[in-house]
Amino acid sequence: MRDLSKRYGPVAALRGVSFSIPKGEVVGFLGPNGAGKSTTLRILCGLMPADSGVAKVCGVSLAQDPIGARRHIGYMPENNPLPEDMKVVEYLRLRGRLKNLSGRTLRARVEEVMDLCDLRRKARRKLIGSLSKGYRQRVGIADAILANPAVAILDEPTIGLDPHQVITIRTLLSQLRGKMTTIISSHILPEIELSCDRVVIINNGRVVAVGTPAELRREFVPGRSYQMEVAGDVEKLSGILRARFAGLQVKAEEAADADGFHRLVLKSEQSANLSEALLAAAVEAKVGRVRGLFQKEPTLEDVFLAATLRNWDVAGEPHENGAR
Repeated sequence: MRDLSKRYGPVAALRGVSFSIPKGEVVGFLGPNGAGKSTTLRILCGLMPADSGVAKVCGVSLAQDPIGARRHIGYMPENNPLPEDMKVVEYLRLRGRLKNLSGRTLRARVEEVMDLCDLRRKARRKLIGSLSKGYRQRVGIADAILANPAVAILDEPTIGLDPHQVITIRTLLSQLRGKMTTIISSHILPEIELSCDRVVIINNGRVVAVGTPAELRREFVPGRSYQMEVAGDVEKLSGILRARFAGLQVKAEEAADADGFHRLVLKSEQSANLSEALLAAAVEAKVGRVRGLFQKEPTLEDVFLAATLRNWDVAGEPHENGAR
């Protein structure tokens, strides 16, 4: 898609959104509430037109040939509405016929997606209304990939699931990698980091970050962070470390534990690993005991916060409830 814009009256929901996704890639699509995620997904699925810009799926323009473009797309919306009085196999066969599958092709594909989503053994002939939330999500994903689309768009596929169900859905999503392009919109950032090859972050109607989690960590959370556990004169040690390492930030994260050890968070702007040097300096200072030191890897949540805050700062928007 290129330069997509969309307004709802005076409100600009999208302001020149552009990104592309290679074939077979699994991409996480992130943003705060009101950032423009849902509008972007609806345009991509052909459910609403953009005011301007170009959106294509497999080279087919959604504006010029929406029906042709939608044939390449499988979509599972958030809070997917499912008929509770239908059996799983009945529902998938109905959905397959609506997607122009028939005969042996329909029957074979229904069995294939039920196998892939682990529905055939335990849920094949159960009423959808009797299924757990996790199984309902599997039915929704099975529906989305039923016609073997080139692009699967899944909106919050793991919302409301327990840890075991989340692992099952994560395994399922990994099986789609390489078979079809998959776009996952979610607020569960650890799952996005585990499941996706790349991440697109949108805020205030604009794309503010695109890249692999590792690339985005280097861009938005540069330098390195460390955690040190020490017992003794924490303030004196902090001063020594700041004087020894230029630009080092030291913060006592919490009060001493039952054994008298404090946890210090150290933030360096240097990309070089300072673990050994920091540990040696703390020991040489002789102001207390050092129990351990390890490097803290920035999370996708850290990246998300840094990217969206940077965008609000540039745009001059308020940081709280500033996105629409």
